[in-house]
Amino acid sequence: MAVVLVTGAHGLVGGESVRFFSEKGFQVVGIDNDMRSFFFGSSASTAWQAALLRESCPSYLPVNTDIRDSAAIDRLFAEYASDIALVIHAAAQPSHDWAAQDPLTDFHVNATGTLNLLEATRKHCPQATFIFTSTNKVYGDRPNSLPLAELPTRWELDPSHPCWNGIDESMPVDQTTHSLFGCSKLAADILVQEYGRYFGMNTACFRAGCITGPAHSGAPLHGFLAYLMKCAATGIPYRVLGYGGKQVRDNIHSADLVNAFHHFHLAPRPSEVYNIGGGRFCNCSLLEAVSLCEEISGVPLDRSYAGENRIGDHIWWISDTSKFQSHYPGWKLRYGLREILMQIHSENHSRWMAGATG
Repeated sequence: MAVVLVTGAHGLVGGESVRFFSEKGFQVVGIDNDMRSFFFGSSASTAWQAALLRESCPSYLPVNTDIRDSAAIDRLFAEYASDIALVIHAAAQPSHDWAAQDPLTDFHVNATGTLNLLEATRKHCPQATFIFTSTNKVYGDRPNSLPLAELPTRWELDPSHPCWNGIDESMPVDQTTHSLFGCSKLAADILVQEYGRYFGMNTACFRAGCITGPAHSGAPLHGFLAYLMKCAATGIPYRVLGYGGKQVRDNIHSADLVNAFHHFHLAPRPSEVYNIGGGRFCNCSLLEAVSLCEEISGVPLDRSYAGENRIGDHIWWISDTSKFQSHYPGWKLRYGLREILMQIHSENHSRWMAGATG
């Protein structure tokens, strides 16, 4: 049986991948050691997601392994070898602010861990598709140089601007402030590209904006929509960081992202790079998201405002997904913003109110 190996298997993208490919009939092997609880505390633990996956996917095989452990990764890949058809690398340290607190751990998880996985793939299953969940932070704060105008609820581009429909893959990554997180992810991103070019492997970097969905273990430092809805629903105070709360993000449901992974795997292309996100179909400012969360939850958000933004943070990001859509015209976005927030609320409210983690 063909094997799909997923890292960060109990996180948002990893868990979605486990469910999706299990339903497709693959043997799914998942690597996860709940580092999210180490990064963000017990309330962000993915243990609840692990339990759900074991219950809903009977053939799923979880492996408690750290991607920084090259010997353990090599042993796992050697066990399945050429049966591995697809590697989905979704494990990461995902926070700007956390990276600055511990740059060595951030780099070893994001960059060294990726190198370990690439080398194990090259050694044991070079025919496999290798998909890396990258980030728009590889562009640093370059998007902030766009001519943005301040509107009542958001920052926005003029509709005549070439980037109005989103930022494409031609944006430079040099001479810009990335944050240390952006640096470690960019190092991994370039490694994934190079293994595709140099060794002819079917690798792809999906540079995502905000990935979201009901399985996200949202925390103050990561998980924008999920954590915002959790705060609105439970009365947890929320702190808005900079830009007047008018910073814009596009949002892609994890199911739409994993479906894009599937399309790529069916017809892989070596060393590809794709900007991926909700685009103009699904985006919002923080203020607009607050209003929707309050409407859906029926509870006013207890929020405060901090004037300083995070170093290297984007004022405005909307992904131009036209390159991916031109390569894979059968792929379409399904989940809009309201639907995503309603799903996050309905599937998590009782667990949040019961005081469960995540």
